[in-house]
Amino acid sequence: MTHMFDNGNRQPPKAGLLLLQIFILGLFCVFALRLWYLQIHRGEEYAVKARENQLRQEPVFAPRGLILDRNGELLAVNEPAYALGLVREDCKDIKATLAQVAHWTGVPVAELQQRFAKGRKRVKPFEALILIPDLSFDQMAVIEANRLHWPGLDIRVRPRRHYKYGTLMAHILGYVSEANEAEMEKDPKLALGDEVGKQGLELMLERALRGSKGRRQFEVDVNGRKLDERVLRSPRAGQELALSIDLHLQQLIMDWLEGEAGAVVVMDADTGQLHALVSSPSFDSNAFSSGLSPEQWATLRDDPMHPLQNRAIQSVYPPGSVFKLCVAGAGLSYNMVDPRETVFCNGALKLGRHVFRCWRRGGHGKVNFERALVESCDVYFYKLGKKLGVDRMSTFANACGYGVRTGIRLPHEKSGNIATREWKRRRFGERWQGGDDLNMAIGQGFTLVSPLQVARFVAAMVNGGKLLKPQLLKDDKVELLGRVPLNKDQLAMIRKAMHNTVAGAHGTARRLRTKGVDVGGKTGTAQVVRLTDELKKLKDKDIPYKYRDHAWMCAYAEKGDRRYAIAALVEHGLHGGSGAGPVVKAVIEYLFNGVTLKRPERK
Repeated sequence: MTHMFDNGNRQPPKAGLLLLQIFILGLFCVFALRLWYLQIHRGEEYAVKARENQLRQEPVFAPRGLILDRNGELLAVNEPAYALGLVREDCKDIKATLAQVAHWTGVPVAELQQRFAKGRKRVKPFEALILIPDLSFDQMAVIEANRLHWPGLDIRVRPRRHYKYGTLMAHILGYVSEANEAEMEKDPKLALGDEVGKQGLELMLERALRGSKGRRQFEVDVNGRKLDERVLRSPRAGQELALSIDLHLQQLIMDWLEGEAGAVVVMDADTGQLHALVSSPSFDSNAFSSGLSPEQWATLRDDPMHPLQNRAIQSVYPPGSVFKLCVAGAGLSYNMVDPRETVFCNGALKLGRHVFRCWRRGGHGKVNFERALVESCDVYFYKLGKKLGVDRMSTFANACGYGVRTGIRLPHEKSGNIATREWKRRRFGERWQGGDDLNMAIGQGFTLVSPLQVARFVAAMVNGGKLLKPQLLKDDKVELLGRVPLNKDQLAMIRKAMHNTVAGAHGTARRLRTKGVDVGGKTGTAQVVRLTDELKKLKDKDIPYKYRDHAWMCAYAEKGDRRYAIAALVEHGLHGGSGAGPVVKAVIEYLFNGVTLKRPERK
């Protein structure tokens, strides 16, 4: 039996049609709602993001200010360097990219990952996060050749600090290195990979030398390639600085100190400007700019000669006989010295059961104030120190700038030590003894001074008693910090004694005589340790280096309207006249006669 279907009598289910219509209507509502959400509710936000994807900005690094010596010689300049950055927005696989960068550069992956983790908190996703601040040219070439296969990598050209005379000016200029987390937290203008001053003038004048970054905007395509760009804000270079330092004098002194540990300071006695500030041995500032390896840092840090130490201001030493100038001044200031009165020196002074000896075993015989300074008689100053006592000596020494910082614009200056009764009680839990007075009077015992403090004191002896702030910039104004408590006549007496120490027949600084120049000086031999009887019998050259005395020489030199104060310290140099005197003589010849004395060849 054949069944015939009557299509006209069949109707679709009404419930299904209604559901289909509701579904289609709902779908259109979802689309409409989503369109409203994207175009209206968050339209402005997404428009900004779209523009950021097309238009990006990046900083333009500012070159640090140039640094020159007093004669216009360039000391610190800027050279182009290459940095590798990573733009997270364009990087498809960050883990693989960091591994590839490690392969190209030799930097451990863990170090790059640590740097990335630290930088992502500070750098926007579409800005370059600096992974390596200083690429070599070979590394840069390899990365540039493969960069299309590793989207997100970005090579930046930036200025890098270069010191033309790396070791010669290291203790003055210091160095720059990458800013650490603490420095970036303290200064919001710093970003990952920025370099800041870490030592010397680079640290103390960081804000002036850094300048300010610029800003540029550029278009990118879908692959992150830069197209058109324009500068939004030009970078401003750091301030140019002219130092008071004479580069050639600095070099001359460094040549004389080659192989020695010591320091030399040359100061204009009337302005406080420093023409030389040398510390030997030194280090290369450029090593820090390009980045030290842990091994290189360990070598510098553990060097027994301590090249990182600025001996002119950070090292303090017993001053030996150069301190007798200060003790002599104290005697005059407290009216406890009659310049005409004589003291008999038989080579020793007994105090209780202890014998304090003069450097001249047979003694000096009868000596007055001037002869005691000229020939550096210890017995005269033992007796003067006993008469003055620690209270007067320490008070006067502090007034002369000892035991306090000079205020030089360099970090980590030491104040030295001028002992008092209270200091010894706190430090050792002991009372001040009579022997301490005697040791203090000849610059031994607990007394510690820096070469810069000695130079400033000598300057005060010839400029009318003014204690000036040592200046390192050529344009710095004279800054008076205090006055030595001596009147004009008393200053003249000390100056005359210094003059005769050089010009007199028996002076200990005769080697400083310079034709046409008024020169005065004072030698000093500072004991490092008490020598045993066995060591005392040895010749100087046979005494172990670490037991040898330090050699001091301080001097003033004057001709016409130019006056300089000079202080030289040679560690374990044995005797002031022979150990430190030659370099002071070379300085005087250079300053007044333009002569460059060469250091004799060592035997």
